[in-house]
Amino acid sequence: MPVTAKKYVFAERFVGEPKLSDFKLVEEELPQLKENEVLAEALFLSVDPYMRAYVDRLQIGQVMIGGQVAKVLDSKNPNYKVGDNIFGQLGWRTHTVFNPSTDANLLPPYVLPSFGELPLSLAIGALGMPGNTAYFGFLEICEPKIGETVVVSGAAGAVGSLVGQIAKIKGCTVIGIAGTDDKCNWLKAELGFDHVINYKTEDIAKSLHAAAPNGVDCYFDNVGGEMSSIVLSQMNLFGRVSCCGSISSYNYDSNDRPKVSVIQPSMVFKQLKMEGFIVNRWNNRWMEGIRQMLKWIKDGKIKCNETFTEGFDNIPTAFIEMLQGKNVGKAVVKV
Repeated sequence: MPVTAKKYVFAERFVGEPKLSDFKLVEEELPQLKENEVLAEALFLSVDPYMRAYVDRLQIGQVMIGGQVAKVLDSKNPNYKVGDNIFGQLGWRTHTVFNPSTDANLLPPYVLPSFGELPLSLAIGALGMPGNTAYFGFLEICEPKIGETVVVSGAAGAVGSLVGQIAKIKGCTVIGIAGTDDKCNWLKAELGFDHVINYKTEDIAKSLHAAAPNGVDCYFDNVGGEMSSIVLSQMNLFGRVSCCGSISSYNYDSNDRPKVSVIQPSMVFKQLKMEGFIVNRWNNRWMEGIRQMLKWIKDGKIKCNETFTEGFDNIPTAFIEMLQGKNVGKAVVKV
């Protein structure tokens, strides 16, 4: 029997903050499977900040990008069995037919390992791309050492909340920067951050100096903008900066972004190392990160929080609210 899929396509170029009218819900009848093809049905879909930056590469009418946890409904590929739970960059779709050998994804859809009693939704969070972003992006670039001071911006988000906890596992003092008192309280009371700063109500420079009077050794930057210039100015000699994102500027026109304080004096005189990254550089070690994060979660060393939105039709709303900072931890759409 033919399968009818729902999908959201990119309908209008974003001007500032994305709007519901920028997306269009359409239906399509999927073809019968050919050799090596797989039919999967979405269970959980991910909305992430990087999507806001990446959509400029899409053509109008293309399916919105994004990862999902899906169940295999039918398969003509020996590596995928009916009933398998998989993760794939399949976009905002309810059902997908894919051929892992011909699709352009750098990391083909993969069968999930057993999570035990943990929810499958973690495969788009701590046990997926955000988890590996935190694991590799922090440990490989910042190379934290016991006793060092680590600052994390966007600390209550999917990646930042994990980076702070990994830093605590590595014996560091952790300072998180977030945008509400509730988020700051959660970071300190639940996740064990040593200090928190509400950037909307506090003077970041003064609060950071009070929390780290001896300076900052590592900075995991999810935000960019003036906040990051302030953190860089308080870093120690030979500090390390991992640039994961720049969410503070995503909604600005690329030709009219706000000006921030120059960072070169801090970079030069403190001899800092700053490196940007995209997590797929570690595709060949992908399962290493997932296995380690899974162990830490099962050992009680890492806690995961998910903000759920119910229903496939509500993905655009979940995406917009995530960009507005309404999620705590990972934003997840449950189909």
